[in-house]
Amino acid sequence: MAATAEAKPIVGIGEQRPEMFIDKNWRAWAHPDVRYVIPWDGLTRKQDRAQADWYLTWARDAKARVLLTFGHSNRRHKELKMPTRKQFRTQFKAIQARYPWVTQFQAWNEANHGSQPTFNKPKRAAMAYDVIKGACPKCTVSAPSVLDDGMKTVKYLKAFDKAAKKKVTIWSLHNHIDANRGRLGNKSTTKLILRHTRGQLWFTETGGIYNRWIPKRNGTLKHIKQYNPKNAKRAIKNIFKLARLSSRVKRVYYYNWFAPKPKKPRWDSALFSFTGKPRPVFSTFKAQVRKYGR
Repeated sequence: MAATAEAKPIVGIGEQRPEMFIDKNWRAWAHPDVRYVIPWDGLTRKQDRAQADWYLTWARDAKARVLLTFGHSNRRHKELKMPTRKQFRTQFKAIQARYPWVTQFQAWNEANHGSQPTFNKPKRAAMAYDVIKGACPKCTVSAPSVLDDGMKTVKYLKAFDKAAKKKVTIWSLHNHIDANRGRLGNKSTTKLILRHTRGQLWFTETGGIYNRWIPKRNGTLKHIKQYNPKNAKRAIKNIFKLARLSSRVKRVYYYNWFAPKPKKPRWDSALFSFTGKPRPVFSTFKAQVRKYGR
């Protein structure tokens, strides 16, 4: 029985709001793994630095285990500019010095998304991975996370792997599409990545979409009706079906804890309302974790 329990993935939460660490529901849930995204140059910008300080110190005090991942700069007109190797190494070393209790890193967030400077540039993502591995050989370091886009995703990862000088032992996937559209088994990008890689696979962002609105050309917002509370429950169950495709799936980070404040959010896959009220999907999530996670 012990071996079976160990084969189940560790389940954590991806959440940017540090208030989670004082939420009685998070404390009662007692799963300490969390994921946080910081701009690669976050320490050079007052607002980003303050947010990171708040989150990471509260995480430390709550004895949470943080997986820290890097994303694009928040500086205006710099969002798609990738740092040089020297610039990234300087910022990474500064983060190590400021937050020495963080020892788990992800090279980049959604590296194959158009909002990132690594989009269509897997060699730049490999640079970031190599810098982290070289600067902190004892740290746990995963490959950049990628969105689930079929063979396009696989090709990106293969190019990244070829460019990386450091061996990749942990791959990271955001499989929202697989989970929310019921793309399971051999039809899923999750299965494709398992087939084309070796080593661990982490779902570092995945969730059941509860509510979603997208902008129309006239500036108004359109509700995507397929994303609703019923869909969210079904998607949560799909996440754990996908995790059961292989014992190589070692971690699942659910995104996220708190819903955004707008009534018409661009994205909402939260387990709780903006004010912290539990949603019915939290019961579904807890039941799946008890059965299929740890």
